[in-house]
Amino acid sequence: MDRPVQKSTFLNLSLFQFLSFVRRGVFYTFMINYLFDLMQTVTLTTLLGTLDMVTSALGQNLLWGKISDRYNLRTKLIITGESIAAITYFFVFLIHKSLLDVQANFTAGLSIILGLSLLEFFWSMSDVGWAGLLTNITTNKTRGRIVGLLNFIASLGRMIGISFAGFLYNNGEGFRQGTIFYIVIAMLLSSATLMWITSKSEPSEAGTEKIVERNDVETGFARDNEEIYKWFLVSLVIVVIGAACINQVFLLFLKLKHGLNASDPEMSLILTAWTLSGMLTSLFSGWLADRIGRINTLLIGLILAILTPLFYGSAINVLAMTLIYALNGVAFWAIQTVGFAFAGDVIPQGKRGRLFSRYNTVMALGWGPAGLLIGGPLADVQINNFGVTPYTAYVNTFYASSIIVTLGTILFVAKIAKTKNRGD
Repeated sequence: MDRPVQKSTFLNLSLFQFLSFVRRGVFYTFMINYLFDLMQTVTLTTLLGTLDMVTSALGQNLLWGKISDRYNLRTKLIITGESIAAITYFFVFLIHKSLLDVQANFTAGLSIILGLSLLEFFWSMSDVGWAGLLTNITTNKTRGRIVGLLNFIASLGRMIGISFAGFLYNNGEGFRQGTIFYIVIAMLLSSATLMWITSKSEPSEAGTEKIVERNDVETGFARDNEEIYKWFLVSLVIVVIGAACINQVFLLFLKLKHGLNASDPEMSLILTAWTLSGMLTSLFSGWLADRIGRINTLLIGLILAILTPLFYGSAINVLAMTLIYALNGVAFWAIQTVGFAFAGDVIPQGKRGRLFSRYNTVMALGWGPAGLLIGGPLADVQINNFGVTPYTAYVNTFYASSIIVTLGTILFVAKIAKTKNRGD
């Protein structure tokens, strides 16, 4: 039988998720613009997402995942991670401000990149704890719905954070004077407090383990599904790289004078449609996955991820691009929501910290490395070495994205979808 999530626990998790994504929207929406203003180099500013991903992956896989499993820590890791982040943000601001005062702008920008990248090694313990906690308090029958609802709340929080960021940024003064830093620190401390309250109302890991083990038996799972999980991650690596490698290229494509030539408000409309469709998909895909199965729902998302980039170049106006990109938002959030639920289904209780660390690492490939290493160079080579117009080069890059995602989907079908539906 299902173990219901306590209302107080779900409320705390919802508030934590909301605050987390408001914070991200507030801090990161204009961070790249601010770093470029300080450093005047595009390549180095993109290192922020790439270095964050690398240090996060190292922290989760080398340390926090193992600690989480060995000592059955979930909420404590979240509390510690959020608290360390609050303290580190304060010191990063002080260092960056002192460098600005002596007009060392480039070094000030670099201090933010290096400081936040170092922080991510420790902060990633919060990601490990969150994944383990969310899996512990849900069952196979309820996980899709709960994850979907929390992702909906996350999208709502991100939109609100982005809206506030537009006012707080103020041509960089929000970062220079520390306003944005202080707001983020306050939200981090609030998040840590919420998790402390949650830890007081949640049952012990041992009690949860018994419920999860029984649930595994009821759904026909063996405890060890690591072979399935391994192939799931391999296919997901290919899919994420393929889908994320065009993120930066797509933003440039929208502005091309000989292409869509979108204005700032029109560009905002297109990007907002992606977020709104993702919010609705988070709710619907979780519910759908609990009824027609994780694999079938994932395949819907994968097919859309293959098809949508093929139509970017044929969008005749802003409305058409808005609709196409909204479908891409459906694809991403279906994969994000159901992928987490599927991982939670097949990961054994005693290995959640370590194996969810790998899942988080794979999803983090979309932070920057895919575009930096694949999408950007692929477009540049066509333009600089073969004399191709930017429009054609970008469209060809979109085609390459579809091909890469197709390869990942084929692997997913061959190694997972064709096996017995042990998770659905």
